[in-house]
This record gives sequence, C-alpha cells and structure tokens, in this order.
Amino acid sequence: MKFENIILEKKDHLSIITFDHPPANAWNLATLEEFEKVIDALENDRDTRVVILTGAGEKCFSAGLDVSDTANIPKISPKARALWRRIDRFPKPVIAAINGYALGGGLELAMCCHFRIMVDDSKITVGLTELNLGIFPGWGGTQRLPLLVGKARALGMILFSKKINAAAALEIGLINQVSAPGKLMDDALEFAQKLVERPPIAVSCVLNAMAAGNYEGLDKGLNVEAEGSTRVRETKDRVEGFTAFLEKRKPVFTGK
Repeated sequence: MKFENIILEKKDHLSIITFDHPPANAWNLATLEEFEKVIDALENDRDTRVVILTGAGEKCFSAGLDVSDTANIPKISPKARALWRRIDRFPKPVIAAINGYALGGGLELAMCCHFRIMVDDSKITVGLTELNLGIFPGWGGTQRLPLLVGKARALGMILFSKKINAAAALEIGLINQVSAPGKLMDDALEFAQKLVERPPIAVSCVLNAMAAGNYEGLDKGLNVEAEGSTRVRETKDRVEGFTAFLEKRKPVFTGK
C-alpha cells in the first residue's frame, strides 16, 4: 500500500504510520484521504495488534491544518474530526511517537492516541495555537485537553496559545514518556512490543469499554465491559493465560 503523503510499514504485529507531507506534515484533504484508507485497512487487519503514528523528519510530528488548502476546509475539518475520533476509539492501542512540533490539529491527533511518547528536546514544543490565527481548536482539542490536564490548565494553554516542551508536557500528564534525542523510535518500538505481547482480544475489550464510558456514559461503559468479559471467557487466549500461570511460564497469546 503506497501513498504520496503517508508511509505504512509493518513489522510482525506492529504497523507504523508516518506522515510525510513536507515541510510540516500538515493535513490537507489529500493527506486525510490517504490516512483514512490506511486506518480502514488496519482496523480489521488481524495481524496488526499495535499502531504507531509519527512524523517524517525531525522537525514536525504535525503542524495541524495545511493552510495552503484552505479552499477545502469545508471538507477537511469534518473528515479530520471523524478520523481523530476513530483513533480515539480505535480497537487497537495507538502510540503517538512525537518526533517534533505537534501544534493545533497535530496535537489534537496525538491526544487521541492511547499513549504519547515525545522526544526530549527543549526546542520542540506542543500546543493548541489556533487562537493566534483568530480561530480555535475544532478537531477535538477543547474536549480532550481538559480530560488529560484539567480544565484550568487546558483553558490557559488554549486561550494563550501556550506551547510547552516535553518535560512540561510530562509533568502535567499530557504525554506518558520522554525519549532522548535519537532514541524516540527505539523507545516507541520497545513500548509497542510489550503491548503486542498482551492478549489482543482482551486489549480490544479494554479499549472498547473505556471508549464507551467516555463517549456514552458510565452505564454504557459498564455494559460494554460486561460484554467484553463474556467474550474473553470463550477465547483460546484465556485458556493459554491460565495454563501459563499454572505452568509458571510466560503466556503466548494468539488473538484467538
């Protein structure tokens, strides 16, 4: 699967999506359409257990909206909102490997990922900077940033277009981990491999239950949790997990 602005690589049970739209890996309509095709393919790909999102180069993860494609904004914004929501509710763990600036819609996408790892470079920052242009975060930023860092801090970051580096982002809970320069993808791959080894069906059930609770409320989340409990009870992975425990060995989960 080859595209102009998206690179898809597969390594065992891991898929890596790289945004390659110079100079800032920003999102125009064509790039969003390519991203949608990749997401469609990976969502139902049984061989893919974990997804990593990252940007090409060392400067930008993504700078958000491609302002050179403003003529397509009526199509771009709804599609970006829908795709970002799909990442937020993706049935497989998604890791954002933030290799450079993540601004505006780029940070909004990173916040949809289940985990965020960022390069530890004081010059690299993240932020929702839309108010500098007289607009505001419209791809989920006003909702997801407060969930991660709290309402007051999120308001300050958005209203003053505040940009922060990896150390500050880690301190407030915006990211999960920092990586030394040159080590980001190694760390992301190591983290992803640990997730790959977890039971895929049970992992998916956890993600689905949490997403249902966030989007549809506690009662719905509990119902989806109960459905997941019933589902995993019938899996071969459940048998393998209990057998490995009794045999005092590491389980090998197959996603069946």
